[in-house]
Amino acid sequence: MAKISTKEVNQHLVVDPITRIEGHLRIEVDIKNGKVSDAWSSGTLWRGIEPILQGRDIRDGGLLAQRICGVCTYSHYEGNTMATEVALGIRPPTNARLIRNLINATQFMHDHIVHFYALHSLDWADVGGALKADPQKAADLAYEFSKTPYNGSVSHYKEVKAKLEKFVASGQLGPFTNAYLGNPLYKMSPEADLVMISHYLDALHTQVIVAQMQAIYGAKNPHPQSLVIGGISSVMDMLDPNRLAEFQFKLDSVKNFIYNAYLPDIDMLVHFYKDEFVKDWGIGNYNFLSYGGFPETNDWEAKYRYLPQGVVYDGNLNIFESTVDEKSITETVAHSWYEGSKTGLYPGIEETIPQYTGLNPNNTVKKDGKYSWIKAPRYKRKVMEVGPLARWIVGYATNHKDMRKRLDEFLKKHNASFEQMYSTVGRTAARALETAYICDGTYIFIKDLIANLKQGDESTWTRFEFPKEETNACVALVEAPRGSLGHFITIKGKTIKHYQVVVPSTWNASPRDEIGQKGAYEASLVDLPVPNPEEPLEILRTIHSFDPCLACAVHLIDADTGKLREFKVEV
Repeated sequence: MAKISTKEVNQHLVVDPITRIEGHLRIEVDIKNGKVSDAWSSGTLWRGIEPILQGRDIRDGGLLAQRICGVCTYSHYEGNTMATEVALGIRPPTNARLIRNLINATQFMHDHIVHFYALHSLDWADVGGALKADPQKAADLAYEFSKTPYNGSVSHYKEVKAKLEKFVASGQLGPFTNAYLGNPLYKMSPEADLVMISHYLDALHTQVIVAQMQAIYGAKNPHPQSLVIGGISSVMDMLDPNRLAEFQFKLDSVKNFIYNAYLPDIDMLVHFYKDEFVKDWGIGNYNFLSYGGFPETNDWEAKYRYLPQGVVYDGNLNIFESTVDEKSITETVAHSWYEGSKTGLYPGIEETIPQYTGLNPNNTVKKDGKYSWIKAPRYKRKVMEVGPLARWIVGYATNHKDMRKRLDEFLKKHNASFEQMYSTVGRTAARALETAYICDGTYIFIKDLIANLKQGDESTWTRFEFPKEETNACVALVEAPRGSLGHFITIKGKTIKHYQVVVPSTWNASPRDEIGQKGAYEASLVDLPVPNPEEPLEILRTIHSFDPCLACAVHLIDADTGKLREFKVEV
């Protein structure tokens, strides 16, 4: 759990790092009258992938780009490959598109399940509470939220409780180390705590199954290797019916977990945290952006994507644009540790030149100066939130039949209004709804692949020629699990001449821009109650609900001393 500065906690609070893994994010807040009055989001390590990519062979680009992250590896692999294909003016054939969709679907399901259970569930469920639970009552509760609860037997809950008691008796809580045991801000009953923590442990097994699914067509997980410019290389796996049957068998298992553990847990969370499922709780700006994902046609037009594209302004579904203009994307470095234009440049032409100016002598960020390695992306000069909640709001605004139906059913179940989705709880629920939506979409991609193969189409690759002249800046706009992802590339011959990446966490975790607009994290924290600054659960819940991820560099921590150590790697 986060390490907290105890200095001046009544006025200024530093939470660093704010995630147990995927760290490198610092949040600082001013607190007045028990509420956050101002906030600063700081990425504390430099990614540096763009300079590494420049000058490389375009056929190596995808394999290198996916090293940006240890989680969304496929997202960057696909983003780089698609951007290169845009530059070359080619599109992969139908089979390759569908295989890519299958791999991408496993990326989404894996990421969302890992995020909720490993990184977010302990913000809501108390391990200490679970130790007081009655296994019989826990089983009864599980059946209240699911007709067929996942591992919902009395004997299983007894086993889980005994395991937790063993953890505590040993003095080693394992994955629950440094949890805020017994914090009064936990609102679930002991039995609900036990059910959710039981599923926490089940999720560890489920994530392995999803990773195995990705490896069937992606060769391995993480960092799959079966994409090539123009198509895929897992041809024999695609043509082997046994591999498809294995994929489907594992998908059925994952679907069982999503529908009988994950979704019921979210219903249970909403039930116990109803007072936080209110508009404005953890939402700072109301602009939402989605590039759209999972192309449904080979020309990849935005209107034919399984996840729709669009922009919603001011939380008003009537102020909506159905397409994203890539030329309206800019990044500013007014408060970022880089040289460059303070007024914002199109990523296709901007540079990444580090200019570290440090922290204050008391190790806090320079509020009015540069304070983050994250740049500040803007769309039409406006701050945007990206991610599952943004995608769901865009889907609702497009009147997407399936997405609208699913959300309406969820809201009706909880006697809630659409506006309540503009909240920390709403953001958490949106990710679970999307996991089920992607899972169901995976069956559609399988069906389409089988139908296409039955027509005798076995093509998997599109031939291309290397361009003799330098291309214009070309972009692939895709959706990673955490949100909208753009890879911007310029190539000449076989070489990458220029490269920029605007990642989801850059949108959400951005610092202020040149006119002082707060990033999505920063704005979401303002007015949030912090009754106990020593254990700032409300801050963690809201930031974790975005699924923050800034993994991009070498960064180690000594588990005994808690001391951070950094290493410089020459490349």
